Amino acid sequence: MLLVLLLAGCTALGPVLAGSAWWWVLLVVAGVVFASAAGIRRARAPVALVPFLTAGVLVILLTLLFGGGTGLLWLIPTGDTLSGFGDQARAGILSIQSQDTPATVEGGILFLLAVGVGVLAILMDTLAIGLRWPALAGIPVLVPVMVPGFVVTDGADWTALVATTIAYLVLLRVEVHLRPAPGSERGAPGGGPGSGVMMRSTVTIAALGIIAALVVSASVPPNAGGGPNGSSASGLFGSGITPMIDLGQDLRRPKPGPALHYRTTATEQPYLAVLTLDDIRGTTWLPRAVAVDPDKTVADIADPPGLSDRVARTTVTTVIGIDGLRTFRLPVPVPAKSVAGLTGDWFWSNSTRVISSAGSNTWGQRYTVTSLEVQPTREQLRESGGRYPVGIEPSLGLPEDTPEIVGQTARTVTAGAGSKYDAAVALQDYLRGNDFSYDTEAPVEDDFDGGGADVIGTFLETKRGYCVHFSSAMAMMARALDIPSRITLGYLPGTRTTTVIGGYNRYEVDSHDLHAWPELYFVGIGWVPFEPTPGRGTVPDYALPESLTAPGQPAGGAASPVAPLTDPTRGLTPEGLDAGAAAEEDATGTLTRISLVAGGLLVVLLIPAVWRRLRRQRRRALLGAGRADASLAWRELADTALDHGIAVAETVTARALAAGIRERPGVGDTPEVLEALERLLVATERIRYGRSAAATEAGAAPLLADLDVVLRAVRGGASILERARALLVPTSLSSPILRRMGLARDATYAQDGTGNVRTPTDA
Repeated sequence: MLLVLLLAGCTALGPVLAGSAWWWVLLVVAGVVFASAAGIRRARAPVALVPFLTAGVLVILLTLLFGGGTGLLWLIPTGDTLSGFGDQARAGILSIQSQDTPATVEGGILFLLAVGVGVLAILMDTLAIGLRWPALAGIPVLVPVMVPGFVVTDGADWTALVATTIAYLVLLRVEVHLRPAPGSERGAPGGGPGSGVMMRSTVTIAALGIIAALVVSASVPPNAGGGPNGSSASGLFGSGITPMIDLGQDLRRPKPGPALHYRTTATEQPYLAVLTLDDIRGTTWLPRAVAVDPDKTVADIADPPGLSDRVARTTVTTVIGIDGLRTFRLPVPVPAKSVAGLTGDWFWSNSTRVISSAGSNTWGQRYTVTSLEVQPTREQLRESGGRYPVGIEPSLGLPEDTPEIVGQTARTVTAGAGSKYDAAVALQDYLRGNDFSYDTEAPVEDDFDGGGADVIGTFLETKRGYCVHFSSAMAMMARALDIPSRITLGYLPGTRTTTVIGGYNRYEVDSHDLHAWPELYFVGIGWVPFEPTPGRGTVPDYALPESLTAPGQPAGGAASPVAPLTDPTRGLTPEGLDAGAAAEEDATGTLTRISLVAGGLLVVLLIPAVWRRLRRQRRRALLGAGRADASLAWRELADTALDHGIAVAETVTARALAAGIRERPGVGDTPEVLEALERLLVATERIRYGRSAAATEAGAAPLLADLDVVLRAVRGGASILERARALLVPTSLSSPILRRMGLARDATYAQDGTGNVRTPTDA
């Protein structure tokens, strides 16, 4: 049943992961883990070693499945195996952070899934079999159940939730059924008189777990990637896995959230790049996996590859402050030459120009970027030619299932173009023409959102979409014409404010400024950005029709730049960046999310308290109905004493425990309590050591009233801290002492069908 429960929970990942092959891999991994744990126990290994030995089996299995033959005999991991595991984990994390949903399950993601389900299986086996807490075995299953709530709008599929709940209930019902029945030999199944109450308790605990999963999942907006104020940009900039669709979700927000602000010496306000996507695969664009090079610090960044000295450039300074953005990738004008003022370790990639950190994020950062304004001429772009560098050739590939309309449209639009540059401008002008319209809602309504090949085929027919579709269409059509292309995700220049500091205007950038634009590669110049999205951004000078503007004049209605100062960086410092302006904060949204998260966590934390209360009510019901004897009353007294800090040694007798309870304040000095305690003690000793007749007589005694008197005294004599601990973290739920005292199963204290009382023998 543990295997069924775990796999039912993993089914909830269906909305997040494409296909079903990954589920069968998880079946194999989980099955091997559970089977190996059972085999290890059958071999009579020490109980404490079972989880560790099972973890060793998991490592061997991972070596076999993902080690690529680096292990000894394909099974025993070596240094190369562990290094490969690290590479696969990093590749999986990178793929998760950049894919659309449902994400294509590549090798790295599959490795992470296998590791995760293996660890969850070990935890479940330890809780349910090793510690005999089957009710708690459902907690690890909440992990896959809650994941969709953090990633996709609709959350987990209800079918998966229902299947998981049913599997959990069946697991607990089987456990109750296998308990020794009163009057039976040890280990004989049957379920005690309290099994009906147990099932009601089971339903309550299961409901609490599912409610906790739903509340916690619903408390975090899908793909919320922002800072603590909840005013972030998309999941691209946080922990989501759907960058291009998330970008659209942020653009559709009724109220934009603040992202960053900046001041700059640039003559044209810069686009701020965050992520580069150049590997189109299946239904989405992905970034190419690039290993972090610790030698490539942001203090000194090399010129972009392919940029020759004959291309004009200007060095500019931009000071940026992050307001509502939490990501491990840094928004910068490109190409950046250096970054100063960052907290943490940040590194740059020569191929993607992305600046990222493995251990830091952008939240609260204030930094200064020195970058280049590259100013190629039309003539230089037209004359560009020659063989593409080896590292650029992968940016020419298209998926095999690319719709014919992509290549056909590209050839039709660029017919008669004299150079690849002229073809690129023709593609840009076509997409910005009157036939196309900017629309953030149509792709969602018509179910073709995203940037994959099939989506772009639909977009070229409907001619309605937003920046993701326009940039993807131009990039794919460029590749169809043998022009390397890629897509950059980041921010538009934002809105100029009236605040002027040191002679430079402050610009505000929010989530509605999120943007995607294509870059095309030209030999001798490098990656060159274009702007095919109508009504958004600014068309670069080199991409404007020659008759429209003179070279160097801002196009597309861009704001006029501030007149340059004698010292272009005077007054441009991080210290003055926030002067005169305060970041906007959505306090209501913050409090709502905090409240929901706190509520979900509170539900989870209260599960032990609820379980303990249900156990107490069950015992009272059995005692009140005359279906249990003094041994069950004494068990409740022992549990309560243990919960409230009274020491219970492994070898303690009932009389010794009674002596310890008498020392409690409010017990030993209260005759009524002492008399009730003595009656409970005598009745318990008769049950344990007396003959059947005496035991039967004792079982008919008014136990419940005496028990209530003593329990009130025990609680009253405890400190506030002890009472709180007894409520929230009841020790009796986890202590092995009582099991060793022969008090492990309440059912053994109930009378059998003939009215005879069994002395508990099951330890």
